[in-house]
Amino acid sequence: MDQEKIMNGLTKEIRSALKAMGKTKDPHEKEIYSRIIKNLCDSQGVFFNLASEMMYFDLDNEIDHSDVPF
Repeated sequence: MDQEKIMNGLTKEIRSALKAMGKTKDPHEKEIYSRIIKNLCDSQGVFFNLASEMMYFDLDNEIDHSDVPF
């Protein structure tokens, strides 16, 4: 699956849940939306961490290794 589509989908779902939570008056429903938002944000964090780790490895590939004898 395309990571960009996943990230955009998670962002869309977070926004939607935040809007719904803002409209509800029932504390129980607000708690439910809060848990949904937390889970979505945690999922999005996994992708941010993965992207961060991938950038670290990409930088390693850009280092000039021409002076290394092997």
